Amino acid sequence: MLISLAAFLLSCRKNNDDHADKNYTPTAIPPTPIASIIRNSDWTPIIQAFNGVEMVLVPPGCFLMGNEKGRRDEVPVHPICFDEPFWLDRYEVTNAQYGSTGNAQGPNQPRENLLWSEARDFCISRGGRLPTEAEWEYAARGPDNLMYPWGNTMIDENLTYDRTSMNQTENVGGRPSGVSWVGAYDMAGNVWEWVSSIYRPYPYDPNDGREDMTDTTGQRVYRGGIRSYIDFAAGMTTRFKFPQDRRDWFIGFRCARSFEE
Repeated sequence: MLISLAAFLLSCRKNNDDHADKNYTPTAIPPTPIASIIRNSDWTPIIQAFNGVEMVLVPPGCFLMGNEKGRRDEVPVHPICFDEPFWLDRYEVTNAQYGSTGNAQGPNQPRENLLWSEARDFCISRGGRLPTEAEWEYAARGPDNLMYPWGNTMIDENLTYDRTSMNQTENVGGRPSGVSWVGAYDMAGNVWEWVSSIYRPYPYDPNDGREDMTDTTGQRVYRGGIRSYIDFAAGMTTRFKFPQDRRDWFIGFRCARSFEE
């Protein structure tokens, strides 16, 4: 759900600062309602397993979507707010979880080379959905509006991409220094990730048809992956589009689910 920026600022509260570590430790969910936050450091990552799949909780809050110094489709920069938390996969969906392999064969490699509809349907089968473009960017950047999950400076070692992996994907979660503020891994690097949104100009509006799950012709957005020969292409604001009826060796996905589901 989207709320106004003014309403968000009136409701912000401070929590604690921490990062999720590599090993899974179930974390107690705070009592509802979960307060909105104003800084990334206000949030302690919360990790829960749903049917054996680890997900991180993304709290309510606001951020500035887009990049005024980015490409033409990244402007105008505009505030987006969430008044409800949501869950997001801690890792990209793997071959083992999906039940078959893509281009990369390892069980813990991210599953890629699939249609957008196949990613959508897999998330539905798990009781979830694909994240929206706005949800994905918020989970990667947070209220601090970071350019990368770890900060605003490109650090090659923090992500799997052409300069560190010779255009090959790696096991999910292999770059712990690149974890995002909510505890999600590989938001930058490894495979690009399908989101639910149809590619349309900014500002992002979930009610303008771009979140129509029945549309079979509009190109869908994917975000944040490998094979980025220039630094900004690994940034969290960069948008790409791809036909729904085509596959790519470097486009995978992760799932989301609403907090109450």
